Formats: sequence, structure tokens, C-alpha cells
Amino acid sequence: MANQTRQLAELLAGEGCAVTTLQTNAPYWPAWVGSIRGFRAGFRLAGHLLRLWREVRHAEIVHVMANSGWAWHLFTAPAIWVGSLRAVPVVVNYRGGDAEAFFARSFSRIRPTLARASAVIVPSGFLRAVFERYGVVTTIVPNVVNLDAFRPADIMPAAPHLLIARNLEPIYDVGTALRAFAIVAEHHRDARLTIAGSGPEREQLEELATELGIGRKVRFTGALQNSELPALYRAATIAVNSSLVDNFPISLLEAMAGGVPIVSTRVGGISYMVEHETTALLVPPGDPRALAGAMRRLIEDRTLAARLRAAGLEAVQRYAWLRVRPELFAVYVGARRARAARADQAGTTAAR
Repeated sequence: MANQTRQLAELLAGEGCAVTTLQTNAPYWPAWVGSIRGFRAGFRLAGHLLRLWREVRHAEIVHVMANSGWAWHLFTAPAIWVGSLRAVPVVVNYRGGDAEAFFARSFSRIRPTLARASAVIVPSGFLRAVFERYGVVTTIVPNVVNLDAFRPADIMPAAPHLLIARNLEPIYDVGTALRAFAIVAEHHRDARLTIAGSGPEREQLEELATELGIGRKVRFTGALQNSELPALYRAATIAVNSSLVDNFPISLLEAMAGGVPIVSTRVGGISYMVEHETTALLVPPGDPRALAGAMRRLIEDRTLAARLRAAGLEAVQRYAWLRVRPELFAVYVGARRARAARADQAGTTAAR
């Protein structure tokens, strides 16, 4: 979500918009604050509220990149309330793949805040269906992928090179992908795996790779800048996604734009963005043998890999900025009108 936020800010600036980005995950200062659980959350919230109150008054639109769980309560809800108090229209861009579970637990607390938003946008039909079950109208505005940066390689690598570009967190289940790769490596000795991402499970996953006997075949890159990712995809032959919970991962759009065939679990919104046997191979979550079988199919069946590659390159055109821009701007215009109509209605009521 951070990468998509940075990209969206750059694209809007390129359209002549003045964009101010408020980062919610900046390093703690002073650094010792980050070591005190509970206190650090309050410390970050206080700073977030101060920045919101100062910056929102200058805005015409507040675009909130929203997620589930504590991120909603600590960062999204304050932005919506400050925008409402400042009489600035708020567009909530909700992206949490675990929205259904989060709403089931907390929607009674979410609803009053969400009602103050001028518009709610989601990147997929999956999330729209979740919101509909709670009576909330949303507009689908897809994620954007930079087709100028992410483009296919002229020549595909000869040896199998698998790529995972996800954070190293439990919901992405990279451990299952490592177990699957160990099976693949038994049949394809020249196969290698690159894991691009950072997170709390890195040390545990490195130990697992060693235990599985694939430590020398697996490279952990750590966190990468956006500018480093296109070359990584051009060097890959298969993109792997083993997540347990998901919405509309940018990494799969980047893979399609880079001409890299996809193997993914069939969870959340994945089947809304790729189709089994057409633009990807989809398998059940948490099943390393199924995941390995799909990887081997793409390694051993070059015709299938080429077909998925071509279909992915065609499908990803839907997510170019030129296609998404008018849809997003239409939401902005509608949000401003909705806010103005609400203000007029409040004025009329007060006059009466």
C-alpha cells in the first residue's frame, strides 16, 4: 500500500495537482519511543492528528488509503473525522484483504466514521461485495501499474527463476512457498528463488530455507525501492503468491506487466483479477504440493507459460493510469458535490 500511495501521489502531481502525503509509518523520533508498546501507538496517533489538523485545512480532497484492524482506528478514522470537521470531502480508498473478518468484529464502530466519508472506493469486486453486505455503496477504481516501468524482458531467462514480492508477514504465508520451492528444486536443480520484501518473519524464513536444504538457492533482498522492482521482474520466469488473505495485490499486476506468468493461491480478491488457466494458475492456500505442482507445470510447459504471459500482458492494460485516471477524477468530482450538497442541506436545516 505504501508503494501504491507513492505512485498515486506522483501521478496526481503529474496531472498538476498539489499533493501533500502524510506518512503514517515513518520511523519513530526519538527512536526509543518505538521500543515501548502501547505508548508508541499513542505517540504516533498524537503526531498524526496534529499533522492532519494542520494540513487538511489547505486541501480540497482528502484521499485516505485505508486498511483493516488497528490501522483503521489509528490512522483512517482520524483522517475521516478531521476532514469532516474541516468541511473537506473525504474519499476512503479501502484496501484491506481481511475486510470481511474485520467488519464482522467491528462494523458497529466503523459505521459512524464511514458515514462521514463523501465516497468510498475499492480496487476490486471482491471488496465491493463485502461492503454491499453491510449496506455501503462503493465505486471500483482499480489499482494502477506503471506500464512504462514494468515491461517484459526481450529474452526470458533460461533457468527457472521464481520471484516472490510480498512482505514477510504471516498472512502472506511465504513458508508454504519455500516448502513448495524445495519440491521444485528436487526436479530442477538449476531453479532459484528470489524473495523481495521485508518483515518480522525474515529470520524465521531464512532458517526454514536452510532446514529445507535450499538456502543457497534462495535470495532474500530485503525491502526494495519501486525503481528496483522492474528489473527484478524482467529477470524472473514465474511470479509466486502464496497469501492466505488478499485483496488486489499490486505485485500480481507488476508481474503481468513484466510478462511473468503467475502462480497464486485462490483467496480473497485474487480470482477477481486473474483467471485460472487464462492469466494465472490458481491453487488452494496452505498447500505446498499444489503450489509446487503449478510451478512445475509452468517450468515444464513453455507453451502454457507463453500463453499466460500473453494473456497477462493484454489484461494488465486495464490498470494503466490513462484508463484509471478518469474514473478516479470522477469520484473526486462526485465527492466534492456530495460534500457541498450536505453543507447546503445543513444550512437549510439551520435556517429553518
